[in-house]
This record gives sequence, C-alpha cells and structure tokens, in this order.
Amino acid sequence: MLERAAGNGIKRLTRAELRELGALYRQTAADLSALRVDGGSQQYAASLNSLLARAHNVLYSSTRPRATAVIEFYASTYPKIFRRNFGFFAAAFLLFAVAAIAFALVTSFHPEFQNYVLGPEMVDTIQRREMWTHSIVAVKPLASSGIMTNNLSVSFMAFAAGITAGVGTVYMMLTNGMLFGVISAACVTAGMGRQLFSFVAPHGVLELPAIFIAAGAGFRIAAALLFPHLMRRKTALRYAGQDAIRMMLGCIPLLILAGIVEGFVSPSGLPEAAKYAAGATLLAGLVMWLGLGWKADKGESEASNGIQILP
Repeated sequence: MLERAAGNGIKRLTRAELRELGALYRQTAADLSALRVDGGSQQYAASLNSLLARAHNVLYSSTRPRATAVIEFYASTYPKIFRRNFGFFAAAFLLFAVAAIAFALVTSFHPEFQNYVLGPEMVDTIQRREMWTHSIVAVKPLASSGIMTNNLSVSFMAFAAGITAGVGTVYMMLTNGMLFGVISAACVTAGMGRQLFSFVAPHGVLELPAIFIAAGAGFRIAAALLFPHLMRRKTALRYAGQDAIRMMLGCIPLLILAGIVEGFVSPSGLPEAAKYAAGATLLAGLVMWLGLGWKADKGESEASNGIQILP
C-alpha cells in the first residue's frame, strides 16, 4: 500500500484500503511496542519503525494546511493542552508565590536585606519615592520592544531549564519570586505600594501567567526525564516535548500583548482605577480562554497527557 501511495499519496487508495491501512498502522505500532521490550529483536524493531515512519508521512502529510489552523489551535487546542498540564503550571506558580511571600516578610522585618538583592542605586530610587518607569514613558515603542524581548528570554530560559531535571526552572521561579517579593515590600515600606501595584496590574496579569506556563513546560520536560514510567526515557521526552513546545506557543502572544500594555498603558497617566480595571478585564479574558471547555475534559485520564499511539 505504501508503495502504491508513494506517487500521488493516498488518493490512489480506495476507501476500504484506507481503512485497512489505518488498522495496519495501529497494529504495527502495537507490534513495535512489543518488540522494543525484547532486547534480541532490535533489528526487527528498527525495520518496523522505518515502516511506521513511512506510513505516518503518507497518512498525515496529505492533510492540507488550512488558513484557520492557527485560529483553531489557539481557540480550541491550546486551552486543552493547558488544562492537561495544569499541575505543572500550578507548581511554577506556587514556587513563585512562596518565594515572593517569604522574601517580602524578610524584607519587611529586615529592611537592610533589600540592599543585597536590589542594589544601592535601586534602593535609593525607592527611598526617594521615585518610580523607575520614566524611561518607558519617554520612548514607548522602543521600551515596549525591549520588554517583549526580555520577557520572551525569561520564558524560554524557564522552559529550556527543564532539561536540567527541573532544577534550573525551580531556581528561576524562586529567584523571580524573591525579586518580586523584595521589590513589593520595599515599595510598600517606602509608601509606594499603590504606584507599584497600579503599574504592575495591567500587564502583570498576562506576563506572570505566561512565565508560569513556560516554567510549566519546563517541568513537563523534567517529569518525563525523571519519571518516564513504562516508556524509554527518550520516547517519554519526545512525547513531553510535543506538549511542552505547544505550551510555549501559547506564551508568545500573551507576552507580546503584555509587552505592549507594559510599554503604553502601565506607565501612563491613567487613573489607578482605570489601570486596575484594565488588568481585571485582561485577567477575566485569560481565564475564560484557558478555562473554555474545562468541564468537557474533566473525566479525561491522566494517561492521555500528551501521549499518543503514534510513533
């Protein structure tokens, strides 16, 4: 069948043959899984793997890309991927939150600690009750571009650090949480709490969740590396990588939008109430998007967490 389909693809096969090809494909995948368990059957496993690769190309390359594919991915597929990996997102958030609260308390009781984290220049700016956002206001387009680049860099680092068995991702979440907690406590102590939180509110509701999702993608890689279960570690990493990369794809538009808001809205002269309203609106939209259809996949098994039968 594959030889016949090599020229014009699956158009040369009848409907009955297509059904048979699908059944053979699934059966061969099952046979391959059985052969891989037997160390003396590696030569046959390699042959079947090559056959499956050819079949995969024939079956799936025939699907023409649609202009609406990107819209469908972000509207339907991505929320499901996020919910399937929600535990990894929650772990990243908890690490950040615990570090932020702990170091905010340390800074509140020992104000001198902020000097070690923020440096004397930043501490002096806060103590003079000056916000450090004047440069953003002065060159909004340039600042917005720089903010996007920085946020994307942090997110990709948190994601890539998952290959260190999650140690690097944990470190990044704790470090960023510590920094946020120290700055928050220092600003509140200096009487600048309102200015800080009204500045963070509009863009932070997108920026922080995007970073947590990126870190969650890193933890997804780490989980496959540490706990491959019944699969080979290489195979587990391949499946985890599919989910992790798709999780990262959702971070990109979030961080771009957050960078625009941080460059143009957050440091603007808008009333504090307007900034909080903007933040609340964006957060509500984010929750509605990622939570869309939550009840529909409530009963899905954890075993389907990014794992398919396909090789």
